[in-house]
Amino acid sequence: MLEPLRYLLLQVRNADDPMLKQEVSCFAEILEVDESQVAVFDLLGGSLQENDLLETDIVLVGGSGHYSAAGEGDWLDVALDSLRLVHDSRKPTFASCWGFQAMARAMGGRVVHDLEKAELGVHHVKLTSAGTADPVFGPSGPILQGLMGHEDTVVELPAGAELLASTERVQNQAYRFVDRPIYCTQFHPELNRDSFLGRLKSYPEYVEKIAGLSLDEFRHSIHDTPEAAALLKRFVQQIAPLHLDQT
Repeated sequence: MLEPLRYLLLQVRNADDPMLKQEVSCFAEILEVDESQVAVFDLLGGSLQENDLLETDIVLVGGSGHYSAAGEGDWLDVALDSLRLVHDSRKPTFASCWGFQAMARAMGGRVVHDLEKAELGVHHVKLTSAGTADPVFGPSGPILQGLMGHEDTVVELPAGAELLASTERVQNQAYRFVDRPIYCTQFHPELNRDSFLGRLKSYPEYVEKIAGLSLDEFRHSIHDTPEAAALLKRFVQQIAPLHLDQT
């Protein structure tokens, strides 16, 4: 019998953030694995080391609560160094939202804070020609829907990254590194309607700030995005096994 896959979720969340544990549950539910398979590393507590990756098959990076990949600070320097280590390790990695932005910046891309490009809720994501040909994205069809919540935007992709998808408002919505098993999405494949609304309850200020609506008004526009969830599953089923240590 094959051993269960071991996941490492890199988090940038305060200790009192109610989404700290919810994020683990979300990834576990979408991936259909037990939560015990998802270990957590707190990037706010220190830098990731090579030894931290030895017992890991797949690295996950998600949102960040109140932390921005477009700013500056010692914590961000540590986080970006840690993501460079992940990139160098060639570990299969899937990063969403803050992880998408931070990985881009870590590897030489550019991230800016721009409320005019902010997106919240369900948005249509159109695949590029590279996305259509990609084994993870292609089966979704030319357009899929994704749950989003961001004010920061990746305006320049790093070298070695291939653009997979865009929205009308934001060009860089998903990319992969052509020589690494690393996929990154601005939207949240790990969330469904209920978990997304749970995030908004914890951060209600973003609803009024971005959408100009109350949470009660906004919640009716939110629904599940199974096409996006399928991306994460296909990554684990098709891309990760090609790069896992078989020894």
